[in-house]
Amino acid sequence: MTASAGGRVGIGLDVGTSGVRAVALDTAGSRVATAAEPLPAADKTAAGGVRQDPALWWQALLRTLRRLAAAADLRGRPCALCLDGTSATVLLTHRDGRPLGPALMYNDRSAVRAAARVADAAPISSPARGVGASLAKALHLLAQADADPQDLCVLHQADWLTGCLLGRFGDSDWNNALKLGFDPAAQRWPDWLAGLPLPAQALPQVHAPGLALGTIAPSAAKASGLPADTLVCAGTTDSTAAVLATGAAEPGEAVTSLGSTLVLKIIAERPVTAPEHGVYSHRLGNQWLVGGASNSGGAVLRAHFDDAALARLSTHIDPDRPSGLDYYPLPEAGERFPVQDPGLAPRLTPRPPDDARFLHGLLEGIARIERDGYHLLTRLGAPAPSRVLSIGGGAGNSTWTAMRRRLLGVDVVPAAEQEAAAGGARLALAAL
Repeated sequence: MTASAGGRVGIGLDVGTSGVRAVALDTAGSRVATAAEPLPAADKTAAGGVRQDPALWWQALLRTLRRLAAAADLRGRPCALCLDGTSATVLLTHRDGRPLGPALMYNDRSAVRAAARVADAAPISSPARGVGASLAKALHLLAQADADPQDLCVLHQADWLTGCLLGRFGDSDWNNALKLGFDPAAQRWPDWLAGLPLPAQALPQVHAPGLALGTIAPSAAKASGLPADTLVCAGTTDSTAAVLATGAAEPGEAVTSLGSTLVLKIIAERPVTAPEHGVYSHRLGNQWLVGGASNSGGAVLRAHFDDAALARLSTHIDPDRPSGLDYYPLPEAGERFPVQDPGLAPRLTPRPPDDARFLHGLLEGIARIERDGYHLLTRLGAPAPSRVLSIGGGAGNSTWTAMRRRLLGVDVVPAAEQEAAAGGARLALAAL
């Protein structure tokens, strides 16, 4: 797809687990071009570590941008770029951006000792608590660092890649910095951080997502093929970008991601934080994105059926009739939302001989978790959903959509835009 001359272009980059995806939008919201590059799987350790060389991200990002630039005529067009990365993927760098070693990925669980220190210092309501949060990972990396503390910087995946594009480092955004301890309501680092071995100068400067930070560095422009005057904006997290891509903007508009896991988000006028329920809020301008993530989701379905079987069996299910099965579909023991119970066992029995009925029970079980999740968010202070936009691989299953509509009692529709990168492109356009 090639752009016509003239007009602003917003470029969004989504750096995910399996690859980098770029989407360029014009001011009408139409796609100018898209591009993608794969990423290798992260390295895993026996102690729960999940690590990756940040250079792999940068190389894949440059290849993606070169493909995008080749597919679109950006000459003479005002361009801005905004990228998202996986939430709580953290690395330690020198002040000039050179990584001290591999990044700890979003699903790394090795910072157990550091998480205990955070639990002693952080308020019970802080999203920075937990072994998977950015703060524990940062402390874990700092404890192992053999470098001058004055020369160190804690950065997230999106922060570091944004710095690579700018040619300078030390910037973050409200959404990525949330699990590092930043208070987006007060817009500052909280005082309780002083009780942890975290040098204040190692913390990034935090901005609103989408704020223009500067012009792309000449070397990055040359390496990527982007115009030399491209604006680079503060980034966001992958889940936030996915919601922005859908166009959800009014309080009560909700977005359900039906990917490997089940993620619920709803626009609210005020934040809701309940870590005991796995609920926290990202700031979006003067509004908030309240949500939680279940361990249930598409991974459970894939453990039993391939795509062809899912599509074929779904046509044999009546979504208006209950399955009669009381399943709580989980890939393994442990749940985080709407029930936070690390020992909760999957409930997938009895299994009927009819595969269509078994699938009916699985889909219905996940839909009940979705319903209970939105009910919990409402009880905690979020608005009740006025409609639900669906994204992810399960959004195209019309049988499941009808079943979810029955259980939720509101309109449920697939979102017109399914790419998280398009959310970054929307932020970039706003900066222009």
